[in-house]
Amino acid sequence: MNATLLAVALSLVSAGAYAAAAVAQERLASRVTEGESGALRMLASGVWWSSVGLNAAAALLHVAALKYGPLTLVQPLGALTLVAAVPLGARLAGRRVTRLEWRGTGLTLIGLGALLLTASGPAPDDTLTVPEALVVAATTMAAIGALSRPGTRPGLRHATASGFASGVASALTQTVTVAVTDRSGPLLSPQVVIVALLVAAFAAGGLLLSQTAYRGGLGAPLAVVTLSNPVAASVIGVALLGERLRGGAGGILVAVSGATVAAYGVMVLTRSPRTLAAAPVPKAPEYLPSIPGPSVEPAALHLSRP
Repeated sequence: MNATLLAVALSLVSAGAYAAAAVAQERLASRVTEGESGALRMLASGVWWSSVGLNAAAALLHVAALKYGPLTLVQPLGALTLVAAVPLGARLAGRRVTRLEWRGTGLTLIGLGALLLTASGPAPDDTLTVPEALVVAATTMAAIGALSRPGTRPGLRHATASGFASGVASALTQTVTVAVTDRSGPLLSPQVVIVALLVAAFAAGGLLLSQTAYRGGLGAPLAVVTLSNPVAASVIGVALLGERLRGGAGGILVAVSGATVAAYGVMVLTRSPRTLAAAPVPKAPEYLPSIPGPSVEPAALHLSRP
């Protein structure tokens, strides 16, 4: 198996794990009311720790994929997270996947297929320098701060901030992975240590921001996270890591068309006609079962909103 196919395979499994984690996070967020005890209830919940474990496993698979594929290939495959989350959420909600959801899934897959034709490239060998990493981190933190300010539609703004944080964490992770596996330098060089600390900060920030975004439902926020993540990572890959699309001007046209189709498919996935109005959620008990049944699931479980 060549490097590109291995990167794709690892990305597929990673997307499935991220989807399961996202559904688990939404199930918990819909039950936990805001307040001083909200954080304690999450920490005491098996659902929360399950989502953390799934996110950790998905992150490890993602790191491995970044070793074998460029950011412009690996990051767009993250859109498959939403594709996998739709049937999983529908299953847990006790309903069938709608025709509109199947349409969105098909469009997303077609768009990603076009991206794969142009983004496939050799295993990455370039890394961000420490000054470049610090500039990227400072710029991203400024953007997250602006998106997290009080105002309207906090869910979508927090989702955008989460996508940026996760995308930057992936770009920085690729630098750490390539630098560590490069035997020409020390294992724990200043570059590796500093960038690894930035990765930890942005990964944790992205997780917390996504938890906040999912409080109003999973569909639209997850779509925004799914779209903003590869945008942030791909900008870094093209601008600072020398990644290019194959096929020249024609390849760029195919890639843009594929990205547009995939983005439209992701948005279609958030507009299921079976979405119900969110019902009042009772106060979360002190104990939350790790595998709640569909009979007690609130309407917010449905993955898409009007």
